[in-house]
Amino acid sequence: MASNTHDAQPAKAISGTGYDVYQTSLTARYCSPAMSKLFSQRSRHSTWRKLWFLLAESQRELGIETITPEALDEMKAHLEVTDNDFEVARIEEKRRRHDVMAHVHAFGLVAPSAAGIIHYGATSCYVTDNTELILMRDAMDLLLPKLAKVISNLASFAMKWKSEPTLAYTHLQPAQLITIGKRAAAWAQDLMFDLETIEHVRSELKFRGAQGTTGTQASFLQIFGDSSKCDKLNELLCQKAGFPDCYDVSTQTYTRKVDLIVGSAIAGLGATAQKIAGDIRHLAHLKEIEEPFEPDQIGSSAMPGAFYLFGQGVLRLLTLELRFGVFYLSPQSLTLLQAYKRNPMRSERIYSLSRELISKPASFANTLSDQWMERSLDDSAIRRIDIPESFLLCDAILIGLENVTSGLVVYPAVVNAHVQQELPFMITETIIMKLVEKGLSRQEAHEQIRVLSHQAAHTVKGEGKPNDMISRIKATEFFKPVWDDLDEMLDSKLYTGRSVEIVERFCGEGGVLAGKIKPYKSQIEGAPTAELHV
Repeated sequence: MASNTHDAQPAKAISGTGYDVYQTSLTARYCSPAMSKLFSQRSRHSTWRKLWFLLAESQRELGIETITPEALDEMKAHLEVTDNDFEVARIEEKRRRHDVMAHVHAFGLVAPSAAGIIHYGATSCYVTDNTELILMRDAMDLLLPKLAKVISNLASFAMKWKSEPTLAYTHLQPAQLITIGKRAAAWAQDLMFDLETIEHVRSELKFRGAQGTTGTQASFLQIFGDSSKCDKLNELLCQKAGFPDCYDVSTQTYTRKVDLIVGSAIAGLGATAQKIAGDIRHLAHLKEIEEPFEPDQIGSSAMPGAFYLFGQGVLRLLTLELRFGVFYLSPQSLTLLQAYKRNPMRSERIYSLSRELISKPASFANTLSDQWMERSLDDSAIRRIDIPESFLLCDAILIGLENVTSGLVVYPAVVNAHVQQELPFMITETIIMKLVEKGLSRQEAHEQIRVLSHQAAHTVKGEGKPNDMISRIKATEFFKPVWDDLDEMLDSKLYTGRSVEIVERFCGEGGVLAGKIKPYKSQIEGAPTAELHV
């Protein structure tokens, strides 16, 4: 990113500790040390130096003898920007109002033999844009194994619970039955799409290379006097920097369409993560599934305890009241105390960070659309924020997802209790078909079921009592031909369709997911469970 006054580094750092200045929560609380280091100032500006070295080295290889071996040796010996170098650059930038030239100056002081040839023929975007492409490529290389690990976790979870019936919800209302594993397989499929998308974007990422001020390579044509050497220069730079090729057309910058493409791929994972975290939050509300909960973790600062109780087959929540240090429970008839209040804070964090990540493509799109002609500098300051934050957010989200998916807790008894509450309504079509098989009228059976369903629904909704649909059927003479079949018909596993087969085919050994994450197998197997910093 070329520089100007509004992009200058801040004046000298405020004295005192790190607690006296604003720090982003992403690096202080949420993301990994590796991602934080990648987007650090030392990493960025040291990459500038490496690019200047690669340019000078390639120019000498192409016959520019004014670039001496001594110059290259001195440059190579000082590729990492030191604290003292940063201070020199800070002072120079305040004077020159140009951060790239400030760092050219600082580099030249430690590599004096190269001072006159650093940045030879280049424009600021040679270092700023190529650095962004390198950082985005390396950041995707950090993200992909983490994403594969989350997919692996969910595949294992789906296989473990592939046969456990649970309520499927449409409109957030009970619809049919699926299995817990089937729902997890759907989550994993969305993450697989994200993996494929990021892999594709990563493989298609190219280099800006050395293109000159407006993308014509005019300065390099003047240096070499040979058009073929301009092409060869970029071939060498791509080879040394690890890119397959340069973008065919550049202006002063690589097109900001690239940022939008990369940012959209990263943000797509944010959308998936928010959906998964939202589902887990809803399931936690239902007491069916919980995220990992540490022994010393506090669920709520206000409510020391909220116990989940079973009574007469119905799940109820009793809140504890604190009276002079003594807990009182009511009603007295219910038993089986289970667990203290547990807020799904990890899923809530994932959800929150995802919401911010999802917003980034709009900013990238606005930056692209606002570039006038061959380039305007209003892309600079915002990209200093948007590009690092997109990857830091995604990194933090994947750390959270990996932690949650590695330790999801399922409560089958609660899941089954909810299933049994709705199952009597769900099997009514099966009951009608059984009656027709035994010679009764389909229309009369439908009317009888309709009446009893309304009565049972009133019992549940109007009186807050358990679903008594089956009891009503057993008490109605019309249904006598199927009374003996009712208990067998209440086996929830009969109504999950092909859920087990779907999960096995997609998540099982040799399945679709196994093939997709195979390239990351060694990294998955060697990776410990991600731990949250806070």
